Amino acid sequence: MTTERVNPPELSPPAGFSHAVVATGSRVVFLAGQTALDGDGKITGATLPEQFEKALTNLLTALAAAGGTPADLARVTVYATDVADYRIHTRQLGRIWRERAGRDYPAMAVVEVVRLWDERALVELDGFAVLP
Repeated sequence: MTTERVNPPELSPPAGFSHAVVATGSRVVFLAGQTALDGDGKITGATLPEQFEKALTNLLTALAAAGGTPADLARVTVYATDVADYRIHTRQLGRIWRERAGRDYPAMAVVEVVRLWDERALVELDGFAVLP
């Protein structure tokens, strides 16, 4: 698989995401929304950064099980119950992303939602990847 991150100079400089990702490969992996659920199906972590780290780990675990790596991610959507809180923790969330997934950022969006499936969940991530 090859990916090309496209960040046109006419758009604002991206920070922690790419404006577009052109992916060429033979397999597309659609990743279900992941929250901070542990192996017993219980939400872990009381803060947004704690839950973000677990949700991202869960997303990457599903991706790895399908044969992919973080560099294969083409698109990730973050659903947050409080975008203001997300913005407050942007630096910490960015550090968590870089530690877990590296700097090959997918196209991303952050969307505020009223609530998630488990009402204790503060954040959910889904996406898709293109594998060779």
